[in-house]
Amino acid sequence: MGPARSLDVLRRLTVLEVRGMHSLLLWVVRRRHGVAEGARPMAYTSPQTAMLFGLLFVAVLETVALAVLIPWPAVHAVVLFLDVYTVLQVLALHAACVTRPHVVAADGALRIRYGHLLDLHVPAGAIRHARVERRFPTGKRVQEHPDGSVDLLVGAQSTVCVELAAPVTFARPLGRRVEVTSAVRFHADDPQGLVAAVRGAVTPGRTAPSPLPGRPASA
Repeated sequence: MGPARSLDVLRRLTVLEVRGMHSLLLWVVRRRHGVAEGARPMAYTSPQTAMLFGLLFVAVLETVALAVLIPWPAVHAVVLFLDVYTVLQVLALHAACVTRPHVVAADGALRIRYGHLLDLHVPAGAIRHARVERRFPTGKRVQEHPDGSVDLLVGAQSTVCVELAAPVTFARPLGRRVEVTSAVRFHADDPQGLVAAVRGAVTPGRTAPSPLPGRPASA
């Protein structure tokens, strides 16, 4: 990794840290990010909430235990900093996932997110079909496939499949661009509601029929 790439990675990690802390603030004041008027926010946190709060409990317990067991002030200060930082990271991830939901825009465009780490925009015209499809693949949270599809998992599952009529791209956390050409599979807590919102949105290409032309004027 060259110096330029290292600086770019450092910049992106800093941006992610700032977005995480911003998400914590939004969570405290009960506001959401990127949900315009007329758009429908769709949550996706249910499969991972228990796990995240379990990690949070373990981190807090470890912080208290080490504060009692470590007798050296310098070591104690370092460990305390690392433990508090871990707690903040877990809270920031949960807050980001809550305050940055998926969004179905009024025109039918779809915004698929995973906290402050992933943001995929699918224009209404790029959506061929949306359906409920429950899958439980194993492996990484983001899985790219040779057929041009991608899985964006939460809690090792996805519940919605959106087939594409045109390619879309998104950026991984460290900047690598990914092109999706066939389908996006992702999780929503209410997959039926999300699919219905996408299908029911009125777009310029799916408006009501034009009125019949007027009767010709009499001679």
